[in-house]
Amino acid sequence: MRLIHTPSTDLTYDDCFFLPARSAVTSRFDVDLASDDGTGTTVPLIAANMTAVTGRRMAEVMARRGGLAVLPQDLSAERIASIIRSVKQRDVLVDHPLTLPAEGTLGQAADLLDKRPHGVVVVVDDDRRPLGVVSEQEILGRDSFAAVGEMLSEDVLILTAPDLAAEPAQLHSRIAATHHDVALVVEEDGSLRGVLTAHGVLRSTIYRPNLDAEGRLRIAVAVGINADVAQRVQELVAAGADVIVLDTAHGHQDKMLSALQIARTALGPSAQTPVRLVAGNVVTAEGTRELIEAGADIAKVGVGPGAMCTTRMMTGVGRPQFSAVLECAAEARRMGRHIWADGGVRHPRDVALALAAGASNVMIGSWFAGTYESPGQMRTDERGRRYKENFGMASKRAVSHRTAQEDAFARARKGLFEEGISTSRMFLQEGRGGVEDLLDEITAGVRSSCTYAGASTAEEFRERAVIGLQSAAGFAEGRPVAASWS
Repeated sequence: MRLIHTPSTDLTYDDCFFLPARSAVTSRFDVDLASDDGTGTTVPLIAANMTAVTGRRMAEVMARRGGLAVLPQDLSAERIASIIRSVKQRDVLVDHPLTLPAEGTLGQAADLLDKRPHGVVVVVDDDRRPLGVVSEQEILGRDSFAAVGEMLSEDVLILTAPDLAAEPAQLHSRIAATHHDVALVVEEDGSLRGVLTAHGVLRSTIYRPNLDAEGRLRIAVAVGINADVAQRVQELVAAGADVIVLDTAHGHQDKMLSALQIARTALGPSAQTPVRLVAGNVVTAEGTRELIEAGADIAKVGVGPGAMCTTRMMTGVGRPQFSAVLECAAEARRMGRHIWADGGVRHPRDVALALAAGASNVMIGSWFAGTYESPGQMRTDERGRRYKENFGMASKRAVSHRTAQEDAFARARKGLFEEGISTSRMFLQEGRGGVEDLLDEITAGVRSSCTYAGASTAEEFRERAVIGLQSAAGFAEGRPVAASWS
């Protein structure tokens, strides 16, 4: 990456722009976005370890589309092990279905519909063979206590394994012509395997899933530095975690370095284990270097740029994210390691800038909170808009949850020092409320950035990108007049 100006201050993403260059890359689909940090990501996107962002469903979908999701540290060991087992069993092509028995009610079906963008619940018999589907069309205006078996639609396409071997264009056309725009995929014995949409077929030709050595979806888990790190790491390895993230707001501290050394010992040398060890957060070359020397494969970069974080306003601590990524990535690369850019991403261009500055992956939090796949309950505001609640991981709400097992006095003391927003509405984009829709949007922008730079890989992009600095007016000039960016 080359800067055409010499900055006099640290830079945010909004301060920067790309210059186009001569390019031999003629199509966005010719760009390979796979990372080189050992996490297996084929698109450089990580769902952050926020309670309102990442759970079982987010982890499944992110890995299926080539990214990665980090489960938050607040979950119990038993819960994390259960989620890892579940994600590892998920199909790499076909979406996991929502199901009800025939005696289930339309009210139950209505509660389930908000869990998936495709909007159908599959009615199955005792042997898990599909009887039909229920969608909003079958529910609207009917008694919520009516049995789904009496109201289901049998007008649904059934596919078997040989059908999936057809040309994608042919398969897409068959599904797109159906009443519900979905097909049910069954096993040889007729039992339900899952749901496949026309969009799912399209995406299977664009994205490569993030798979472990056994061909299963990858998943990451966060660990707090106040935990019994050795025991927690051993439990996560036994459960099948592929990436372990030691996470605290101030990563450049003695306790983190000690926890890293313990985790590294528990995992063994980096070259001898497939499990990647991530630690953060830091914003300086010195912090990056010390995390790597203590055993981190990847340093997580970012203090204060998150949409739900009030650290900078409370403490004045942090650093503009582009400059933090640029400096930390250079130090990590010098040591043969990598960084993740964590926070401050609000547009696809920001992801591209983080990659150009040297990040191998970019973490996204609040942007993904307003999706079907995030763990929160779907709600509707007074104008009929759907949303989910989001909150910062250093907020009073998160701290209360994290310290639930402590005595009241200790909890009260810690509750005095929150540094995050406790509630915010994250609205689903109309017609594009799934995280896959956001992945389409982000990767389309990043791929285009690569073509403008004449780069066909992420590594080439880091080398070829030319970046200039702009005023606030310059940034405003580039925004569409009727901007709808969230």
